[in-house]
Amino acid sequence: MASKTRPFAPFEWMIALRYLRPKRKEAFVSVISIISLVGIGLGVATLIIVMAVMNGFRHELQSRMLGFQGHITVRGDYGNITDYDAVAARIRALPGVVSVTPTVDGQVMATASGVSGGVQVRGLTPESLKAFTMVSKSLSDGAMEHFHGGDSVIIGSRLADQMRLVPGMKITLIAPRGNITPFGVTPRVKSYRIAGTFNVGMSEYDRLFVFMPLEEAQDYFNTGDSVNNLVVMVKDADQAGTFANAIAKVLSPTMRVSTWLDTDSTFFTALQTERAVMFLILTLIILVAALNIISGLYMLVKNKSADIAILRTMGATRGAIMRIFFVAGMSIGVLGTATGFAIGVLFCDNIESIRQFLMRMTGVSLFDPTIYFLSHMPAQMDPNDVIAVVVMSLSLSFLATLYPSWRAASLDPVEALRYE
Repeated sequence: MASKTRPFAPFEWMIALRYLRPKRKEAFVSVISIISLVGIGLGVATLIIVMAVMNGFRHELQSRMLGFQGHITVRGDYGNITDYDAVAARIRALPGVVSVTPTVDGQVMATASGVSGGVQVRGLTPESLKAFTMVSKSLSDGAMEHFHGGDSVIIGSRLADQMRLVPGMKITLIAPRGNITPFGVTPRVKSYRIAGTFNVGMSEYDRLFVFMPLEEAQDYFNTGDSVNNLVVMVKDADQAGTFANAIAKVLSPTMRVSTWLDTDSTFFTALQTERAVMFLILTLIILVAALNIISGLYMLVKNKSADIAILRTMGATRGAIMRIFFVAGMSIGVLGTATGFAIGVLFCDNIESIRQFLMRMTGVSLFDPTIYFLSHMPAQMDPNDVIAVVVMSLSLSFLATLYPSWRAASLDPVEALRYE
Protein backbone atom coordinates (compact mmCIF):
# COMPACT_ATOMS: atom_id res chain seq x y z
CA MET A 1 0.00 0.00 0.00
CA ALA A 2 2.79 2.34 0.88
CA SER A 3 4.46 1.98 -2.50
CA LYS A 4 1.35 2.33 -4.63
CA THR A 5 -0.55 5.17 -3.02
CA ARG A 6 -0.02 8.87 -3.36
CA PRO A 7 -0.76 11.59 -0.79
CA PHE A 8 -4.49 12.21 -0.27
CA ALA A 9 -5.36 9.08 -2.23
CA PRO A 10 -9.07 8.09 -2.52
CA PHE A 11 -8.78 5.48 0.24
CA GLU A 12 -7.58 8.18 2.68
CA TRP A 13 -10.60 10.32 1.88
CA MET A 14 -12.91 7.32 2.17
CA ILE A 15 -11.64 6.38 5.64
CA ALA A 16 -11.60 10.01 6.86
CA LEU A 17 -15.20 10.64 5.81
CA ARG A 18 -16.30 7.29 7.28
CA TYR A 19 -14.80 8.30 10.63
CA LEU A 20 -16.93 11.45 10.57
CA ARG A 21 -20.18 9.50 10.27
CA PRO A 22 -21.93 9.21 13.64
CA LYS A 23 -22.04 5.80 15.32
CA ARG A 24 -23.82 4.86 18.48
CA LYS A 25 -20.68 4.18 20.54
CA GLU A 26 -19.02 7.33 19.18
CA ALA A 27 -22.01 9.63 19.57
CA PHE A 28 -20.17 12.00 21.88
CA VAL A 29 -17.37 12.48 19.35
CA SER A 30 -19.96 13.22 16.67
CA VAL A 31 -21.66 15.77 18.90
CA ILE A 32 -18.33 17.57 19.44
CA SER A 33 -17.74 17.57 15.66
CA ILE A 34 -21.18 19.07 15.05
CA ILE A 35 -20.60 21.70 17.74
CA SER A 36 -17.25 22.55 16.13
CA LEU A 37 -18.86 22.90 12.70
CA VAL A 38 -21.68 25.08 14.03
CA GLY A 39 -19.24 27.18 16.05
CA ILE A 40 -17.00 27.87 13.06
CA GLY A 41 -20.01 28.64 10.87
CA LEU A 42 -21.48 31.08 13.41
CA GLY A 43 -18.10 32.68 14.01
CA VAL A 44 -17.42 33.27 10.32
CA ALA A 45 -20.98 34.53 9.68
CA THR A 46 -20.89 36.85 12.69
CA LEU A 47 -17.53 38.30 11.71
CA ILE A 48 -18.63 38.94 8.13
CA ILE A 49 -21.89 40.57 9.27
CA VAL A 50 -20.32 42.74 11.97
CA MET A 51 -17.49 43.91 9.69
CA ALA A 52 -19.99 44.68 6.91
CA VAL A 53 -22.30 46.65 9.22
CA MET A 54 -19.42 48.65 10.71
CA ASN A 55 -18.02 49.35 7.23
CA GLY A 56 -21.46 50.44 6.03
CA PHE A 57 -22.04 52.55 9.13
CA ARG A 58 -18.72 54.34 8.69
CA HIS A 59 -19.21 54.82 4.94
CA GLU A 60 -22.77 56.16 5.28
CA LEU A 61 -21.87 58.51 8.13
CA GLN A 62 -18.78 59.79 6.36
CA SER A 63 -20.52 60.34 3.03
CA ARG A 64 -23.43 62.19 4.64
CA MET A 65 -21.37 64.22 7.09
CA LEU A 66 -18.87 65.24 4.43
CA GLY A 67 -21.69 65.88 1.99
CA PHE A 68 -23.11 68.48 4.33
CA GLN A 69 -19.96 69.89 5.90
CA GLY A 70 -17.72 69.62 2.85
CA HIS A 71 -14.21 68.28 2.62
CA ILE A 72 -12.55 71.66 3.15
CA THR A 73 -13.90 74.90 4.65
CA VAL A 74 -12.45 78.36 3.99
CA ARG A 75 -13.23 81.15 6.47
CA GLY A 76 -12.07 84.70 7.01
CA ASP A 77 -9.95 85.28 10.10
CA TYR A 78 -11.29 88.78 10.71
CA GLY A 79 -14.91 88.41 9.66
CA ASN A 80 -16.76 87.41 6.53
CA ILE A 81 -15.37 86.92 3.02
CA THR A 82 -16.35 89.92 0.92
CA ASP A 83 -14.79 89.07 -2.46
CA TYR A 84 -16.00 85.47 -2.29
CA ASP A 85 -16.63 85.11 -6.04
CA ALA A 86 -12.99 85.91 -6.85
CA VAL A 87 -11.72 83.68 -4.06
CA ALA A 88 -13.98 80.82 -5.18
CA ALA A 89 -12.73 81.20 -8.78
CA ARG A 90 -9.09 80.87 -7.63
CA ILE A 91 -9.91 77.72 -5.69
CA ARG A 92 -11.92 76.17 -8.57
CA ALA A 93 -8.90 76.60 -10.84
CA LEU A 94 -6.86 74.19 -8.73
CA PRO A 95 -6.61 70.58 -9.99
CA GLY A 96 -8.70 68.08 -8.03
CA VAL A 97 -11.26 70.63 -6.81
CA VAL A 98 -14.80 69.48 -7.65
CA SER A 99 -16.87 72.43 -6.39
CA VAL A 100 -16.74 75.57 -4.28
CA THR A 101 -19.98 76.74 -2.66
CA PRO A 102 -20.30 80.14 -0.91
CA THR A 103 -22.59 79.81 2.13
CA VAL A 104 -23.94 81.87 4.96
CA ASP A 105 -24.46 79.74 8.08
CA GLY A 106 -26.08 80.59 11.37
CA GLN A 107 -27.88 79.04 14.30
CA VAL A 108 -31.38 80.25 15.02
CA MET A 109 -34.51 79.25 16.90
CA ALA A 110 -37.36 77.84 14.82
CA THR A 111 -40.96 77.76 15.96
CA ALA A 112 -44.22 76.54 14.43
CA SER A 113 -47.39 74.85 15.66
CA GLY A 114 -46.39 75.58 19.25
CA VAL A 115 -43.12 73.61 18.88
CA SER A 116 -39.72 75.28 19.16
CA GLY A 117 -36.16 74.11 18.66
CA GLY A 118 -32.72 75.16 17.53
CA VAL A 119 -31.85 74.74 13.84
CA GLN A 120 -28.90 75.42 11.55
CA VAL A 121 -29.69 77.77 8.65
CA ARG A 122 -27.56 77.53 5.53
CA GLY A 123 -27.90 80.13 2.82
CA LEU A 124 -26.87 79.18 -0.72
CA THR A 125 -27.97 79.84 -4.27
CA PRO A 126 -30.59 77.61 -5.97
CA GLU A 127 -27.90 76.51 -8.44
CA SER A 128 -25.64 75.39 -5.59
CA LEU A 129 -28.51 73.54 -3.92
CA LYS A 130 -29.35 71.79 -7.18
CA ALA A 131 -25.69 70.73 -7.54
CA PHE A 132 -25.81 69.52 -3.92
CA THR A 133 -27.07 66.11 -5.07
CA MET A 134 -27.35 64.58 -1.61
CA VAL A 135 -30.14 67.05 -0.84
CA SER A 136 -31.52 67.83 -4.31
CA LYS A 137 -32.27 64.18 -5.14
CA SER A 138 -34.30 63.84 -1.94
CA LEU A 139 -36.39 67.04 -2.30
CA SER A 140 -40.15 66.90 -2.25
CA ASP A 141 -42.05 67.72 -5.45
CA GLY A 142 -41.91 71.38 -6.46
CA ALA A 143 -39.33 72.36 -3.83
CA MET A 144 -36.80 73.84 -6.28
CA GLU A 145 -39.50 75.76 -8.19
CA HIS A 146 -40.51 77.59 -5.01
CA PHE A 147 -37.01 78.07 -3.60
CA HIS A 148 -36.53 81.72 -4.51
CA GLY A 149 -37.31 85.19 -3.25
CA GLY A 150 -37.09 86.40 0.33
CA ASP A 151 -39.72 84.29 2.06
CA SER A 152 -39.02 80.63 1.18
CA VAL A 153 -36.97 77.93 2.89
CA ILE A 154 -36.49 74.18 2.56
CA ILE A 155 -36.49 72.18 5.80
CA GLY A 156 -35.65 68.60 6.77
CA SER A 157 -38.39 65.98 6.83
CA ARG A 158 -37.91 65.14 10.52
CA LEU A 159 -38.14 68.83 11.44
CA ALA A 160 -41.33 69.06 9.36
CA ASP A 161 -42.79 66.04 11.17
CA GLN A 162 -41.75 67.40 14.55
CA MET A 163 -43.45 70.75 13.91
CA ARG A 164 -46.32 69.26 11.88
CA LEU A 165 -45.47 71.28 8.78
CA VAL A 166 -46.12 70.65 5.08
CA PRO A 167 -45.03 72.66 2.03
CA GLY A 168 -46.91 75.94 1.84
CA MET A 169 -47.13 76.45 5.61
CA LYS A 170 -45.10 78.99 7.60
CA ILE A 171 -42.17 78.58 9.97
CA THR A 172 -40.81 81.40 12.14
CA LEU A 173 -37.06 81.86 12.55
CA ILE A 174 -35.60 83.89 15.42
CA ALA A 175 -31.96 85.04 15.19
CA PRO A 176 -30.36 86.26 18.44
CA ARG A 177 -28.47 89.06 16.68
CA GLY A 178 -30.81 91.15 14.57
CA ASN A 179 -31.47 94.83 14.15
CA ILE A 180 -29.43 97.44 16.05
CA THR A 181 -31.66 99.89 17.94
CA PRO A 182 -31.01 102.65 20.47
CA PHE A 183 -31.79 100.06 23.11
CA GLY A 184 -29.22 97.58 21.78
CA VAL A 185 -29.33 94.59 19.46
CA THR A 186 -32.77 93.02 19.23
CA PRO A 187 -33.53 89.48 18.00
CA ARG A 188 -34.62 89.23 14.40
CA VAL A 189 -37.93 87.44 13.87
CA LYS A 190 -39.24 86.51 10.44
CA SER A 191 -41.69 83.96 9.06
CA TYR A 192 -40.89 81.92 5.95
CA ARG A 193 -42.99 79.79 3.66
CA ILE A 194 -42.01 76.11 3.40
CA ALA A 195 -40.96 75.58 -0.24
CA GLY A 196 -40.39 71.87 0.32
CA THR A 197 -38.65 69.26 2.43
CA PHE A 198 -35.60 67.02 2.05
CA ASN A 199 -34.79 63.61 3.46
CA VAL A 200 -31.13 62.49 3.26
CA GLY A 201 -31.66 59.54 5.61
CA MET A 202 -29.56 60.95 8.45
CA SER A 203 -31.85 61.96 11.29
CA GLU A 204 -29.54 64.64 12.72
CA TYR A 205 -29.43 66.59 9.46
CA ASP A 206 -33.08 65.95 8.58
CA ARG A 207 -34.00 67.49 11.93
CA LEU A 208 -31.57 70.42 12.16
CA PHE A 209 -30.92 71.91 8.72
CA VAL A 210 -32.88 74.69 7.01
CA PHE A 211 -31.84 75.88 3.54
CA MET A 212 -32.43 79.52 2.60
CA PRO A 213 -31.67 81.48 -0.60
CA LEU A 214 -28.24 83.10 -0.31
CA GLU A 215 -29.37 86.71 -0.75
CA GLU A 216 -32.06 86.29 1.90
CA ALA A 217 -29.56 84.68 4.30
CA GLN A 218 -27.17 87.60 3.79
CA ASP A 219 -29.97 90.01 4.65
CA TYR A 220 -31.29 87.91 7.56
CA PHE A 221 -27.88 87.54 9.22
CA ASN A 222 -26.75 91.09 8.33
CA THR A 223 -23.64 89.96 6.41
CA GLY A 224 -24.12 92.40 3.55
CA ASP A 225 -22.59 91.32 0.25
CA SER A 226 -20.36 88.70 1.88
CA VAL A 227 -20.41 85.09 3.07
CA ASN A 228 -18.88 83.43 6.10
CA ASN A 229 -17.88 80.12 4.50
CA LEU A 230 -16.64 78.60 1.28
CA VAL A 231 -17.43 74.87 1.26
CA VAL A 232 -14.96 73.00 -0.97
CA MET A 233 -15.44 69.47 -2.32
CA VAL A 234 -12.43 67.60 -3.74
CA LYS A 235 -11.99 64.34 -5.64
CA ASP A 236 -10.43 62.39 -2.76
CA ALA A 237 -11.68 63.21 0.73
CA ASP A 238 -8.85 61.24 2.35
CA GLN A 239 -6.36 63.61 0.69
CA ALA A 240 -8.12 66.72 1.99
CA GLY A 241 -5.00 67.83 3.89
CA THR A 242 -2.93 67.93 0.69
CA PHE A 243 -5.64 69.91 -1.13
CA ALA A 244 -5.95 72.28 1.84
CA ASN A 245 -2.25 73.14 1.63
CA ALA A 246 -2.59 73.89 -2.09
CA ILE A 247 -5.67 76.07 -1.44
CA ALA A 248 -3.93 78.00 1.35
CA LYS A 249 -1.16 78.99 -1.09
CA VAL A 250 -3.59 80.83 -3.40
CA LEU A 251 -5.41 82.64 -0.58
CA SER A 252 -4.47 85.62 1.53
CA PRO A 253 -2.89 84.97 4.97
CA THR A 254 -6.03 86.31 6.68
CA MET A 255 -8.07 83.30 5.61
CA ARG A 256 -8.28 80.02 7.52
CA VAL A 257 -8.45 76.68 5.74
CA SER A 258 -9.65 73.64 7.69
CA THR A 259 -10.52 70.09 6.63
CA TRP A 260 -12.94 67.46 7.87
CA LEU A 261 -9.89 65.65 9.26
CA ASP A 262 -9.39 68.55 11.68
CA THR A 263 -12.93 68.37 13.05
CA ASP A 264 -14.17 64.78 12.63
CA SER A 265 -11.03 62.63 12.57
CA THR A 266 -11.40 61.66 16.24
CA PHE A 267 -14.90 60.33 15.64
CA PHE A 268 -13.92 58.22 12.63
CA THR A 269 -10.74 57.02 14.35
CA ALA A 270 -12.89 55.82 17.23
CA LEU A 271 -15.09 53.90 14.78
CA GLN A 272 -12.02 52.31 13.20
CA THR A 273 -10.66 51.31 16.62
CA GLU A 274 -14.00 49.83 17.62
CA ARG A 275 -14.06 47.85 14.39
CA ALA A 276 -10.60 46.37 15.06
CA VAL A 277 -11.52 45.47 18.65
CA MET A 278 -14.75 43.79 17.54
CA PHE A 279 -12.80 41.75 15.00
CA LEU A 280 -10.43 40.49 17.70
CA ILE A 281 -13.23 39.70 20.14
CA LEU A 282 -15.37 37.82 17.63
CA THR A 283 -12.33 35.86 16.48
CA LEU A 284 -12.55 34.09 19.84
CA ILE A 285 -15.71 32.34 18.62
CA ILE A 286 -13.75 30.69 15.81
CA LEU A 287 -10.86 29.96 18.17
CA VAL A 288 -13.18 28.13 20.59
CA ALA A 289 -14.61 26.12 17.70
CA ALA A 290 -11.07 25.25 16.58
CA LEU A 291 -10.30 24.00 20.09
CA ASN A 292 -13.39 21.79 19.82
CA ILE A 293 -11.90 20.33 16.64
CA ILE A 294 -8.77 19.42 18.61
CA SER A 295 -10.74 17.71 21.39
CA GLY A 296 -13.04 15.94 18.95
CA LEU A 297 -10.19 14.63 16.80
CA TYR A 298 -8.17 13.61 19.83
CA MET A 299 -11.08 11.56 21.13
CA LEU A 300 -11.56 10.09 17.65
CA VAL A 301 -7.91 9.02 17.61
CA LYS A 302 -8.39 7.31 20.98
CA ASN A 303 -11.50 5.47 19.77
CA LYS A 304 -9.89 4.46 16.48
CA SER A 305 -6.53 3.34 17.90
CA ALA A 306 -7.22 -0.30 16.96
CA ASP A 307 -8.23 0.71 13.44
CA ILE A 308 -5.05 2.75 13.13
CA ALA A 309 -2.95 -0.20 14.24
CA ILE A 310 -4.63 -2.50 11.70
CA LEU A 311 -4.08 0.05 8.92
CA ARG A 312 -0.41 0.32 9.90
CA THR A 313 0.04 -3.47 9.83
CA MET A 314 -1.61 -3.52 6.39
CA GLY A 315 1.07 -1.15 5.11
CA ALA A 316 -0.35 2.32 5.68
CA THR A 317 2.42 4.82 6.32
CA ARG A 318 2.54 7.34 9.15
CA GLY A 319 1.92 10.02 6.56
CA ALA A 320 -1.23 8.28 5.33
CA ILE A 321 -2.59 8.01 8.90
CA MET A 322 -1.80 11.66 9.53
CA ARG A 323 -3.54 12.72 6.31
CA ILE A 324 -6.64 10.66 7.17
CA PHE A 325 -7.22 12.59 10.41
CA PHE A 326 -6.11 15.83 8.79
CA VAL A 327 -8.83 15.40 6.16
CA ALA A 328 -11.36 14.58 8.88
CA GLY A 329 -10.53 17.75 10.83
CA MET A 330 -10.27 20.02 7.81
CA SER A 331 -13.61 18.75 6.49
CA ILE A 332 -15.22 20.21 9.60
CA GLY A 333 -13.30 23.48 9.19
CA VAL A 334 -13.98 23.87 5.46
CA LEU A 335 -17.66 22.96 5.73
CA GLY A 336 -18.14 25.27 8.72
CA THR A 337 -16.33 28.13 6.97
CA ALA A 338 -18.34 27.67 3.75
CA THR A 339 -21.60 27.57 5.71
CA GLY A 340 -20.68 30.69 7.69
CA PHE A 341 -19.62 32.49 4.50
CA ALA A 342 -22.96 31.73 2.81
CA ILE A 343 -24.99 32.79 5.86
CA GLY A 344 -22.97 35.98 6.30
CA VAL A 345 -23.30 37.06 2.67
CA LEU A 346 -27.04 36.30 2.54
CA PHE A 347 -27.62 38.14 5.82
CA CYS A 348 -25.68 41.22 4.65
CA ASP A 349 -27.56 41.32 1.33
CA ASN A 350 -30.93 41.27 3.13
CA ILE A 351 -30.06 42.96 6.41
CA GLU A 352 -32.62 45.77 6.11
CA SER A 353 -35.43 43.31 5.26
CA ILE A 354 -34.42 41.17 8.23
CA ARG A 355 -34.43 44.23 10.49
CA GLN A 356 -37.91 45.21 9.34
CA PHE A 357 -39.15 41.64 9.85
CA LEU A 358 -37.75 41.48 13.38
CA MET A 359 -39.29 44.85 14.20
CA ARG A 360 -42.71 43.62 13.08
CA MET A 361 -42.33 40.37 14.99
CA THR A 362 -41.04 41.85 18.27
CA GLY A 363 -42.51 45.35 18.19
CA VAL A 364 -39.11 46.71 19.27
CA SER A 365 -37.37 49.52 17.39
CA LEU A 366 -34.09 48.10 16.14
CA PHE A 367 -31.38 50.54 15.02
CA ASP A 368 -33.26 53.65 16.19
CA PRO A 369 -32.40 56.50 13.76
CA THR A 370 -32.48 59.06 16.59
CA ILE A 371 -29.61 57.19 18.24
CA TYR A 372 -27.61 55.89 15.28
CA PHE A 373 -28.29 58.93 13.00
CA LEU A 374 -29.19 56.71 10.00
CA SER A 375 -32.71 55.73 8.93
CA HIS A 376 -31.67 52.25 7.76
CA MET A 377 -29.12 49.65 8.78
CA PRO A 378 -26.19 49.79 6.34
CA ALA A 379 -24.05 46.80 5.37
CA GLN A 380 -21.11 47.11 3.00
CA MET A 381 -18.97 44.01 2.57
CA ASP A 382 -15.30 44.65 1.93
CA PRO A 383 -13.76 41.79 -0.12
CA ASN A 384 -10.54 42.14 1.86
CA ASP A 385 -12.40 41.68 5.15
CA VAL A 386 -14.27 38.64 3.86
CA ILE A 387 -11.05 37.07 2.55
CA ALA A 388 -9.31 37.76 5.88
CA VAL A 389 -12.13 36.07 7.84
CA VAL A 390 -12.17 33.01 5.57
CA VAL A 391 -8.37 32.64 5.58
CA MET A 392 -8.23 33.04 9.36
CA SER A 393 -10.95 30.41 9.87
CA LEU A 394 -9.24 27.92 7.56
CA SER A 395 -5.85 28.63 9.16
CA LEU A 396 -7.17 27.99 12.69
CA SER A 397 -8.86 24.81 11.47
CA PHE A 398 -5.59 23.70 9.88
CA LEU A 399 -3.62 24.33 13.06
CA ALA A 400 -6.26 22.53 15.13
CA THR A 401 -5.86 19.33 13.12
CA LEU A 402 -2.06 19.10 13.33
CA TYR A 403 -1.60 17.79 16.85
CA PRO A 404 -4.34 15.08 16.79
CA SER A 405 -3.17 13.97 13.34
CA TRP A 406 0.41 13.77 14.57
CA ARG A 407 -0.70 11.76 17.59
CA ALA A 408 -2.53 9.32 15.32
CA ALA A 409 0.51 8.91 13.09
CA SER A 410 2.78 8.38 16.12
CA LEU A 411 0.63 5.58 17.55
CA ASP A 412 2.55 2.30 18.01
CA PRO A 413 0.53 -0.55 16.41
CA VAL A 414 1.82 -3.11 18.92
CA GLU A 415 0.81 -1.02 21.93
CA ALA A 416 -2.57 -0.20 20.36
CA LEU A 417 -3.42 -3.90 19.72
CA ARG A 418 -2.08 -5.20 23.03
CA TYR A 419 -5.10 -4.07 25.03
CA GLU A 420 -7.74 -4.85 22.42
